[in-house]
Amino acid sequence: MTSLGKLIFVDIHCRNPKTSSSNELQTDYVESLSFAFQNLFSMPFDIIENYGNTLHTLDISHNKFCRSLHFLSEFDNLTSLNLDYNNIDAYAVFPYMPKLQLLWLNHNKVEHLYPFIKNLYESMPNLKYLSLMGNKAAPSYLNGGTFYDYLQYRLFIISWFPHLVHLDDRTVTPEQRQEAKRLYKRPFLENLSEHTPLPECLKYLHKKLAILFSKPVLPDKMQNAKGTNVII
Repeated sequence: MTSLGKLIFVDIHCRNPKTSSSNELQTDYVESLSFAFQNLFSMPFDIIENYGNTLHTLDISHNKFCRSLHFLSEFDNLTSLNLDYNNIDAYAVFPYMPKLQLLWLNHNKVEHLYPFIKNLYESMPNLKYLSLMGNKAAPSYLNGGTFYDYLQYRLFIISWFPHLVHLDDRTVTPEQRQEAKRLYKRPFLENLSEHTPLPECLKYLHKKLAILFSKPVLPDKMQNAKGTNVII
């Protein structure tokens, strides 16, 4: 369904320990772990304790995780996370994960892009690969969305993530980046805060004002233009 499938999640029980002196699994060397299809609501404590410092890739797809995802903060070195087919909605709370580069959230329950995408950016500012297919907030012909609904959705997300190179099943192009920047201009204070540290009190005030007054409105559907569409 998505070209991001090149990433392989390795089941812990199929890995061989690097130390041959013991037949037991050496947790110090586990970097990839799959707990898909385990009917989990929360992460077992022993998994966090044993693998929190070593994991780079975690697959917890096809479970029952929803809004409370604070346990992810215990996995300090995660760069890839698969949360496909869970119960995550637009109000899910993600911890700050600056090392995360790949996030799969396909087939969850995200119905609204705002403030979900804004919060996601604040938690994972360095994402390079993001997929939201199968959510109501990600319009496509499969859920009744038009081509222009999809285009606006795509440009809105690109406008938030400066390092994004792949969204859903397509690469982010320079043309899309430029058009996203034009359509969804960021407030001056937000642009400034990305490059200049701001006092916590000022950040708090800005966040409150942003929630009250600056909820973005997706532009009207673009008129169907003749010729080749260089954005997609």
